[in-house]
Amino acid sequence: MTIRTPRKGRHIIDLALLNQFNAQGCPACGHKFNLGDPVVEACGAWEGGPRLIHEHEAVFDVATASYVEKRCFAAKRGRTG
Repeated sequence: MTIRTPRKGRHIIDLALLNQFNAQGCPACGHKFNLGDPVVEACGAWEGGPRLIHEHEAVFDVATASYVEKRCFAAKRGRTG
């Protein structure tokens, strides 16, 4: 069972999500997921569409009403770091 949170694309890692996504880990930081971790569906520098990443690795882009991986967001805005 996935616990949905108010903002679209935001989830809490449950056992089903953990089993599905933990083998490859978080594409943004490379760390594995843990039960109860807050995650978001975010776009980033990887190929393909949005992927689940740790919420602290993402920024909510109000202009597109979606999450973007923070380094990718900074690069789009012309900033580094």
